[in-house]
Amino acid sequence: MPELPEVETVRRGLNKLITNRKITAIEVRYPGIIVGPVTDFKNQLIGRQLLDVGRRAKYLLFHFDHDLTMISHLRMEGKYQVRSSLGDFDKHVHVIFTLDDGQYLGYRDVRKFGKMQVVPTDAVLKTKSIAALGPEPLTPEFTPAALAAGLKRRKKNIKATLLDQHVVSGLGNIYVDEVLWMAQINPNEPANNLSEKQLAALYPAINEEIATAIKAGGTTIRSYVDAMGHKGKFQLSLKVYDQEGKPCVRCGQQIQKIKVAGRGTHFCPQCQVLNQ
Repeated sequence: MPELPEVETVRRGLNKLITNRKITAIEVRYPGIIVGPVTDFKNQLIGRQLLDVGRRAKYLLFHFDHDLTMISHLRMEGKYQVRSSLGDFDKHVHVIFTLDDGQYLGYRDVRKFGKMQVVPTDAVLKTKSIAALGPEPLTPEFTPAALAAGLKRRKKNIKATLLDQHVVSGLGNIYVDEVLWMAQINPNEPANNLSEKQLAALYPAINEEIATAIKAGGTTIRSYVDAMGHKGKFQLSLKVYDQEGKPCVRCGQQIQKIKVAGRGTHFCPQCQVLNQ
């Protein structure tokens, strides 16, 4: 699933490719991706000019004139493609926006899990899916105190807590594994049982990991590419995720893979021990 660094990379690419273009037509090949009636979706966006593409956590925000915003969640495998011909899209492209410069913006999603929803721009932050999100890394709202306070209120394990997007938003399976390794925290440790030392290590680890991953264009493990079709490069820097059986670069112990919060989880059994 694209996480914050991947979605941010896609956002930047789309702003270079399609900002200021008008939507002249929309073809919806799979209506399940659209939230609400497809006719309403088309009527709201056809003729509108794209002002810019923003982002909130893992959600892309296509801001149009007339104070309309399309919220797009890529889910597991969603991606956007800009092409000069309809023939360049395969069977997995389910929504196609015709642009006023003759190009096409296609939404490709093999699993069809992604969603698009049009709302008034001033209602974006009140939308159910976005309103519950916690602060993002690298923002003024994400502070050591906010992180510590959020974790102290949660009894479930730290891996599940960081994945649920309420304490901090934008982290998915890859980056949670990485930051917990950096902070030397066992993924099964209860969130409200972290030591002061671990809390102090976790906050900068989250910011550092996200900033470095954005700079690298995200992480490509299987299918992720940005808006221009480029793979990310952060997978070359992973210390624990997808490193099962390899020696920990910090202590040499073999990296293990277990299941935590229903997700495959990678950790070092020597560096990341449960607190007493």
